[in-house]
Amino acid sequence: MKNTTLTITFNMEKMDALTFHMGKRDIDLQAELNDTVQKLYDKYVPQATREYIDDRVAREAGAKERSRRPVRPAARTTDLSEQGER
Repeated sequence: MKNTTLTITFNMEKMDALTFHMGKRDIDLQAELNDTVQKLYDKYVPQATREYIDDRVAREAGAKERSRRPVRPAARTTDLSEQGER
């Protein structure tokens, strides 16, 4: 499945302070936002719907993995009688 981009509006001074203090603790804002959105998803999307979506994602990932595998050409065989005649 494809990802989407979220755009939010937030006060610039507050954002500067947030990134400054998160940086002091080596915390990644993007990771924290992803975690928060995941928690919202888990809270509001019913379990049956999440299971259905997880199954679809797994099947699509499996199909992509199978299509990415390189196809190996068949091994070349040499007739030994031809080698002796050379």
